[in-house]
Amino acid sequence: MRLLLCLVLLIITLLQAGCLVGPNYKRPAVQIPPAYRGPDSTPSASTLDSLGDAKWWTVFQDPQLQILIRTALQRNFDLRIAASRVLQARAQVVITRADQFPTVTGGPQAIGGHSASVTSVIPGYTYNATEVAISGSWDLDFWGKYRRATESARATLLANEWARRAVVNTLIANVATAYFQLRALDLQLEISRSTLKSREESVELTQTLEAGGANSLLDVRQAQELLETAAATIPDLERQAQQEENQLSIYLGQNPESIPRGLPLTSQTLLETIPAGLPSHLLEHRPDIQEAEQNLRAANAQTGVSRAAYFPDITLTGLAGFETTSLFKLFNPSSHIWNYTGVLTQPIFEAGRIRANVRLVEAEQQQSLLTYQQTIQQAFSDVSNALISYRKYRSVRESDLLLARVSREAANLSELRYKGGVSSYLEVLTNETNAFSADLSLATAELNERLALVQIYNALGGGWNF
Repeated sequence: MRLLLCLVLLIITLLQAGCLVGPNYKRPAVQIPPAYRGPDSTPSASTLDSLGDAKWWTVFQDPQLQILIRTALQRNFDLRIAASRVLQARAQVVITRADQFPTVTGGPQAIGGHSASVTSVIPGYTYNATEVAISGSWDLDFWGKYRRATESARATLLANEWARRAVVNTLIANVATAYFQLRALDLQLEISRSTLKSREESVELTQTLEAGGANSLLDVRQAQELLETAAATIPDLERQAQQEENQLSIYLGQNPESIPRGLPLTSQTLLETIPAGLPSHLLEHRPDIQEAEQNLRAANAQTGVSRAAYFPDITLTGLAGFETTSLFKLFNPSSHIWNYTGVLTQPIFEAGRIRANVRLVEAEQQQSLLTYQQTIQQAFSDVSNALISYRKYRSVRESDLLLARVSREAANLSELRYKGGVSSYLEVLTNETNAFSADLSLATAELNERLALVQIYNALGGGWNF
């Protein structure tokens, strides 16, 4: 036992002093811009905080939308699938790490056999014995092959966790986007139905005037044209709204059904300025960047695993127990058996397999590096595009608001002129068409501004830290 203890201590010392093949991970240098390209993006003392750090319920303040997001976070299938991948990766870490330790097995076994007589000097015999033994095997991790594999598995686990958080971000953005689009369709339906009612009254008026000889049948047909134009938009908007409800139901992890509404679109929260924070903060906060970096770390560790194949494997095996032909003497000291073996195996000829595998893993590591760099660039672009969209869509919405007011005033004036006999109904037709189109465009502009806010929040990595 003393000899065995000394041997174990020697092995542990050798392992601690052993080489760890392969490069240690170091975060690659990345060119980070001083500020995002876009309005309100220059960092200052008051804008170092990022909107991405805000809790999602402080950004989306509609109570009904908050209920929908919470439901989606509990029931969405994509998120549940991502969570199951995390559990798989966590179990894989344990499996991979187990290779660093000895394996021990034990149990009883019965041994029997018969040997035929070879010569008169070596007669045949029958042999029956019972054995109880414990055997062990240990593939020494002298070169760090298993430690690198465990490092890779842990990085993969973190990558899956960040992937789950990325699904959370995307899910929150998708639910908010679908909800705002649904409320925009509701607003356009309200505009269309109100316009339809007004044009029904106009048709009745023109028919009355035509019956009294005050105008022609052409005016009646033009009024009916306006009526049918408004009427045709309603079924299409209803189709879009129901399909949007179906998509939103999928996000919620339920069968297609009607979605309850909350605040009108125009009452949804908007921000005067967007705190974008520093671009360097994005590297730590955005889930897809963190996922790409952990994949790079895992690939870096795999290069050590592949290079360790150049060096010899050191394997220790041993067995200790009792063996006897008489069951009653099984645990007698004289029945004690033991053996041990140490094997060193050095690859000699592999036909280029090891070298090719090293090149393959290094190429995969290079691909992960490029993916990491590309993900960062795309993230900067996403934030910049969203900031630009938010400011420009606000300008569009302000212009559309003025256009809708002017168009509605022109339509009202043309109707008054028509009723006074000053103008034809063609003028009413033109101005009513323009006013209806301006009202629908304003609703779209209101939607686009709020969708840009969702895009900024998602691009800054907001949503997962709740």
